[in-house]
Amino acid sequence: MAVPSSHDTFRAGDLLNNTYRIEAVLGRGGTSEVYRARSEISGRVVALKVLKAELSANVDYLRLMTREEAIRDVRHEAVVRYSENHRTPDGHVYLIMDFVDGPTLDRLMARGPISAPDLMTIAGRVAEGLVAAHAKNIVHRDMSPDNIILRGGNPAEAVIIDFGIAKDDRPGAETIVGNEFAGKYAYAAPEQLYGRTDARSDIYALGATLLACFRGKSPDLGANPVAMLKIKDAALDLTGVPEPLATLIGRMCAPKPEDRLQSATDILRLIDPDHPALERPRTTAAPVPLPEVKPKTTPPPVPVKSGGGGVVVAALVLLVIAGGAGGYAMGAFDRFLTPAIPVVAPYELTVARSAGAAPTASGHVPTLALQTALADRMATAGGKTDVALGTGAIPESWGTEVVAILDQVADLPEWRVAVRDSAVQVTGVAPDRAVRDAVAAALGGAKGALTVSASIDFGPRVLLPKVVIDIAAAHQDCGALTVGDAPAAGWGTGARIIVTGRMAGDAQRLKLYDALADAIGDRAALVDVEVLNPQLCAIEAALPRAPSRGFGVIFGFGDRPDPNPAARYFVGENPVVDVVIPADVTSGNLWVSIVDVTGSVFHLLPNLNRPENDVATLRAGQTGQVTMRVAYSLAEATGTQKMAFLVDDSIMGKSKIVVLYAPEPVFDTLRPMSESVESFAAALAGQEAQDAPAPLFSVDSRILTTEKP
Repeated sequence: MAVPSSHDTFRAGDLLNNTYRIEAVLGRGGTSEVYRARSEISGRVVALKVLKAELSANVDYLRLMTREEAIRDVRHEAVVRYSENHRTPDGHVYLIMDFVDGPTLDRLMARGPISAPDLMTIAGRVAEGLVAAHAKNIVHRDMSPDNIILRGGNPAEAVIIDFGIAKDDRPGAETIVGNEFAGKYAYAAPEQLYGRTDARSDIYALGATLLACFRGKSPDLGANPVAMLKIKDAALDLTGVPEPLATLIGRMCAPKPEDRLQSATDILRLIDPDHPALERPRTTAAPVPLPEVKPKTTPPPVPVKSGGGGVVVAALVLLVIAGGAGGYAMGAFDRFLTPAIPVVAPYELTVARSAGAAPTASGHVPTLALQTALADRMATAGGKTDVALGTGAIPESWGTEVVAILDQVADLPEWRVAVRDSAVQVTGVAPDRAVRDAVAAALGGAKGALTVSASIDFGPRVLLPKVVIDIAAAHQDCGALTVGDAPAAGWGTGARIIVTGRMAGDAQRLKLYDALADAIGDRAALVDVEVLNPQLCAIEAALPRAPSRGFGVIFGFGDRPDPNPAARYFVGENPVVDVVIPADVTSGNLWVSIVDVTGSVFHLLPNLNRPENDVATLRAGQTGQVTMRVAYSLAEATGTQKMAFLVDDSIMGKSKIVVLYAPEPVFDTLRPMSESVESFAAALAGQEAQDAPAPLFSVDSRILTTEKP
């Protein structure tokens, strides 16, 4: 954790977007700073990266920051999870991501070399993350020791961070962002120095990172740019590196991209041929073979007696017919067996299926065999064909490759294959993420003469509210969850779905998010819930479903006049609590209780020492808004019947201040000074069951958090 500086963009205690409270500086560099922050709504700890103000208007840096946000759909434990970008009123752009607690590899390198077995574990874990990122066509471009964190220091919990914006400006670790180069010279692949980058560049940079970690120092780049280019064009020196790490790094870091391992999957396969991450979902699309065309039988030729030449002519005819049988099956002689085939430019074919409809095909194909195959395929699915024969400037493998592409998308509920000359545009909607990824990978990995561009969405095209409501209901564990702004007709792609309410823990919240992500397709999900402990959830479930009346709860400190708007207290501190009675509430009855993390309820008002809870009496003749203390400082409580609290290390977590108001008394007797959550919940539930003539009118509450410094 970095030492705070007067030049930092934010300070500890700053509140951003009325949600994220800054707690500490994690790191800073030439382009950005990273802070630890906490959501005031859910309590979740996040990492918050802010782009420096002078760069917030720079389109290049904003583009890279947006690119980094774009990886939020990459869902893998080895890739840091991102949320979204925001901009403060004074122009600072910041990005929210998961907080990963652990050292970076460059910090571990500073202590000395990392063992070869640990590096093999790290290589496999990071490769899994690269498989997930590369499947989304996202190339990191800056793989280096400072961009890999070991969660809890565990090599098996390596996490890739920092997609797109470099943050390290220390000498020897320069990162340049621009049109020509992005990455760190020490770890960048040779082709990156010339502005060429693909997934194989990440493979090289990861290999160079492994070697640097094994040696405990960054690579030597020479004394000048010429020396650096010469070093980059040579194989890495693996002297002293044990097997199998040496072979792995050597295969990852060949100077020429075509000589390296070609994918992150190849890394996993080299580490362990039976690696569990190598399993891939299978598509159900089965190739539809071209129809077999059998040659017609032909009677033996009749010799023609014409100077002996007739026999030769007949034999030639027989050779043409016999040879033509195989040629017909391949479409080679279509031009002799059909009318003249026109020349078509541009050469186009479109085959598509809309949701719930039969497929259609229109355009041109080069052979009768392919024309027949398409007609049979469309007829089998109840579709229509309007395909004619035509010749054009297309490669010989055109028909075979088009059929292979159709086989890949055939089982999608909605798809379109548009071919124009040698370019193919494929769009579609997949029913789930596994099928979408499998189809996209198959189309992206196709090798041939045609250039394929694929965009497969994760459907459905229209998401009905019931799907999200049912998922939320299945995961609620602390009262009902609410799906916000659900349109009756459903959400279209690109929509944002928000679920609010309360849940009993972060683990269940993540399960809800994952369930939504698997079902909502290409839409954003925001699980904006307040995380409570089981005791608070029990009281939450028992509280009446009543609106707020506007009673305020103010937190402070017993030993100083400072307010505590975050309501967070550390061991040894003395919380002070005031309740604000609204100006328009002049009669009725008030109950104020605190439900702590141990499952106990302390009744601050009324209780045996303070039995009066009539609002008119509490006002004591005061008009307007009135502030009333219910939890006192130690100094105020000493020698009196007033209630005061001191935070010790046995009560860590969230407590809840509950303010209940009703126009008439609710409970028949005074509640004890303290009781269990179960007892108080039963008393509240009993009031609702009896349909008491004086039901509770309103419920207001606030969370108080205690923790160790």
